[in-house]
Amino acid sequence: MNTKLSNNLTLLFIFIGITALISVFLPDEFLSLRNFASMGRQFPEYGLLALANMLAMTTGGIDLSVVSIASLSGVVSASFLSQYQTVGMPVGTVIVLGILIALAVSVVCGLLNGVIIAYVRVPAIIATLGTQGLFLGVSIIITKGHGIGGFPDAFLFIGNGSVLGMPTQFIIFVVIALLAGLLLTRTPQGFSMLMYGSSPQVARFSGIANEMVLIKTYLLTGLLSGVASLIIISGVNSIRPGYGAEYLLLSVLIAILGGTDPVGGFGTVLGLTLAIFVMQALQSGLNILGFSPFFKKFMWGLLLLLVMVFHYYRRMLAQRRAIRKSAAQNAPPGSKEAAGGQPA
Repeated sequence: MNTKLSNNLTLLFIFIGITALISVFLPDEFLSLRNFASMGRQFPEYGLLALANMLAMTTGGIDLSVVSIASLSGVVSASFLSQYQTVGMPVGTVIVLGILIALAVSVVCGLLNGVIIAYVRVPAIIATLGTQGLFLGVSIIITKGHGIGGFPDAFLFIGNGSVLGMPTQFIIFVVIALLAGLLLTRTPQGFSMLMYGSSPQVARFSGIANEMVLIKTYLLTGLLSGVASLIIISGVNSIRPGYGAEYLLLSVLIAILGGTDPVGGFGTVLGLTLAIFVMQALQSGLNILGFSPFFKKFMWGLLLLLVMVFHYYRRMLAQRRAIRKSAAQNAPPGSKEAAGGQPA
């Protein structure tokens, strides 16, 4: 059984196990349609940020600025949308421009990250840690620390509406997740990202423009953060700098739990989606049981450490198996190694 299938099946069984366990203790609350609808409205905003970090991790990097990009693009867009009654434009035009503004700001932020990482050659974790503070600081300067609210009613459909009974933000997440899956598996950019994550040197010798791969990757992570910001501000009809700060830890945890190799070279959208379902089921159960937000942060941090340790030992085991297999293939016929035994 290959690693991808094994990881996805493990996540599926974990999700079923968590759902069954919580359902035993809270059958009426957890298994209600109301709770499932609530879950479908909660995870897309941090699910998109997790998807963004998964793309960054496939190249061996990480984007610690995703929440700050969402905050800045949301603040700039909200500043425009909140003036819809005074700008002298049709409401529909204001909404379209507000969406485009959020996406444009997020793309510029992603471009800045990509340039710093690709051309200045600052490690991704350091570069995005710095821009995290930069983008958040600009958001605070724009708002002076206050929230912005009061958007057109039609705009709120993004974060509060439903289509055929399904939450709008859930549909947006599914569409973007499918596109991201196609990107990784069916496009030259996706192949180049995975190749670069496996070995930048091999990628360059294969004719891949490493710098452009990184820039496009962080453009995508920025764009996904911008989409998340639209869901956030439309869902609560307001925005304040630093909203969703806890989403950063969740986005990293979900990406790694979904099987993405933090060293680079491997990641699947299906695994990430299953990891989101696991985390949302666990989070919903903890909310119903009345656990405090501080305990949940402790749980996410502990779970991240455990998952990292698990991936480390699984990687070491895979390397040992590869060494034994190579030794068996290269051993003389009739030797102990060729028969599948341990090398002397």
